[in-house]
Amino acid sequence: MSTNEERRAQAKRKLDQQMQERAEAARKQRRILMIAGAVVAVLLVAGVVFVVLRGDGDTGSVNASSTSETAEPADSASASPAEPGQLPKFTASPTLGADCQYPKARPASKPVDPPRSGKVPTEPAEVSVSMMTDQGPIGLMLNNAQSPCTVNSFISLGAKDFFSGTQCHRLTTSPMLSVLQCGDPAGDGTGGPGYEFANEYPTDQYAANDPAAQQPVRYPRGTLAMANAGPGTNGSQFFLVYQDSMLPPQYTVFGTIQQDGLDTLDKIAAAGVQGGGTDGPPVTKVTVKSIRAD
Repeated sequence: MSTNEERRAQAKRKLDQQMQERAEAARKQRRILMIAGAVVAVLLVAGVVFVVLRGDGDTGSVNASSTSETAEPADSASASPAEPGQLPKFTASPTLGADCQYPKARPASKPVDPPRSGKVPTEPAEVSVSMMTDQGPIGLMLNNAQSPCTVNSFISLGAKDFFSGTQCHRLTTSPMLSVLQCGDPAGDGTGGPGYEFANEYPTDQYAANDPAAQQPVRYPRGTLAMANAGPGTNGSQFFLVYQDSMLPPQYTVFGTIQQDGLDTLDKIAAAGVQGGGTDGPPVTKVTVKSIRAD
């Protein structure tokens, strides 16, 4: 018959075994959660990229003859010009702004003459623009020294009242993508000016076929960029980044948003997306009144 001391020793061994089993179960649970978290993070990035590539910019078939190849950077030996996850440093190419082309791609959603083509100035380096909406002003500072062909098109469309009366049709509020998309006369993501043009910064900072050009990087809060349906399909649609967002460097950055604009965007974003999702028409209807160079 077991003594009290033997029973106590047996109970202690049983308790130690149970504690070891619980500790191992906890370790397994932590590993599962870590793996699940990593998978979710990858899916979030992939999902964000898919959502943007699927919906941004003018939709419909892209005319291959009018889709321009992106220019190689000034130093094409640099295969990865950016720190991982960051937009690359800008290096001006000798051909920057030397031959801006805006070939016809499809019928325009709203009739408008294309901007002047050929050589466009890269000075002044910055151009101040006021985007007036029924929800408040959105001051913009366009980077003409960095993306002159894009700035040329944007100012031309604004001066011709192309944007007047259009809706900012899409708000995205996911953790990895926080943007308001505007510039579509059709109001549903399918419209444009009837012409297309090539990507500029940051796409033009990568060598051709550089895999880094497909990896998401941070588009910081306050970024103004072009929406598209693939390289060389820029038209009139653009997006305003109100929180840091992760995107492949395939969307031309052509300016920044001033503080009054960020205040307006924060108000619009706070009201959310229709239907309660994270991507769709904003609850707060946003109508562009005008976009004019100051």
